[in-house]
Amino acid sequence: MAAGMGSRYGGLKQMDPVGPNGEFIIDYSLYDARRAGFETVVFIIKHEMEAAFRETVGKRLAEKMKVRYAFQQLDFLPEGYQVPKDRIKPWGTGHAVLSAGSEIDAPFAVINADDYYGVSAFQTIFDFLSQARDRNGVGNYCMVGYLLKNTVTENGSVSRGVCEMNLAGYLSQVTEHTHIEPTPDGIQSTIDNGVMITLSEDTIVSMNLWGFTTSFLTAAEQRFSVFLDDALANNPMKGEYFLPAIVSQLLNEKKASVKLLKSKDKWYGVTYQEDRPTVVAALSEMTVAGIYPAPLWE
Repeated sequence: MAAGMGSRYGGLKQMDPVGPNGEFIIDYSLYDARRAGFETVVFIIKHEMEAAFRETVGKRLAEKMKVRYAFQQLDFLPEGYQVPKDRIKPWGTGHAVLSAGSEIDAPFAVINADDYYGVSAFQTIFDFLSQARDRNGVGNYCMVGYLLKNTVTENGSVSRGVCEMNLAGYLSQVTEHTHIEPTPDGIQSTIDNGVMITLSEDTIVSMNLWGFTTSFLTAAEQRFSVFLDDALANNPMKGEYFLPAIVSQLLNEKKASVKLLKSKDKWYGVTYQEDRPTVVAALSEMTVAGIYPAPLWE
């Protein structure tokens, strides 16, 4: 999912390279995905960033993986629905995946283009998806969860989906926390009415690394109109169709099972500009250690 990169970075061409040879974070994710066994990548972008994206990331990937493009546009809506006047904000991560539906023909993983997930996460999710089969109309999905302490930044607050699982290791609920930050008293989250709660460092959180069979596309499409009816009535400018919300609905309806796969890798991302030096240093250290070659794609 890369359609939001332009707005966060002031345009794709201005996205800061973080690797020793000018690589973007997405290069490392795709390198890890390719060596885990994934063969095709679908970039979900906006039409206006297509040329720049093809010339940078897409061009250097073309000989390594099968590359497809999908476009998340505001007017990609069911028949009878229109974009509210003055709406600029995208419709969310669930809508992004729906936008790529015509390019997806096999079990698939979903990632954010500007997050670094680590080597083991892609191998773990590839191994699961290689065997994933829906049973009796129940989607057989998975999610890679991370230790909260490996996903926070010292430079501000972050949003994370806090995961709960049952004794069998399957996801039972994801609760979105929109203001998590480290404090002298531990990692804390602000919830309703400004109440602060302390979260364990080992709390499992979602970083939007999901694994689905193609049945998820049908389920998400079926529920999109219901979301739109509510959003257009109550939050027409900012309502978003989020992947965790769709998954939660399916879990509540007993139409999906989601295996919670755990990763002890450290997540990296440039949530704030001040995060960039940390990411650059980490990738440099991993390159020196031989985890990644330099240049990456050669």
